[in-house]
Amino acid sequence: VQLQASGGGLVQAGGSLRLACVASGRTFSTFTLGWFRRAPGKEREFVSTISWRSGSSDYADSVKGRFTISRDNDKKTVYLEMNSLKPEDTAVYYCAAVDFPFGAAVSAEQYEYWGQGTLVTVSS
Repeated sequence: VQLQASGGGLVQAGGSLRLACVASGRTFSTFTLGWFRRAPGKEREFVSTISWRSGSSDYADSVKGRFTISRDNDKKTVYLEMNSLKPEDTAVYYCAAVDFPFGAAVSAEQYEYWGQGTLVTVSS
């Protein structure tokens, strides 16, 4: 399984970005995909997750109402739409995947495959 994340960049506070994670290498019908982030000097933290099969999703409290996760099965791509960005959203964002047909997975330890990160910088 290969995961390719993209879409990061520099944006002003209040702005928006859309991250994309393209998955390849397997059939993903039973997979759960997730986004995590690591801010400078901080631990990696959960951001959002989505079940490939059902589309059920979950979010960290810090991003609820601002971020939206979605998937395009035909393109094997998971998106993270980020709105109303704040400087504290600055981090390297990683997508991850696991063969887990039971819905959302919020713990990094549950994930088996990781993509390279994409840097999001939000200026104040």
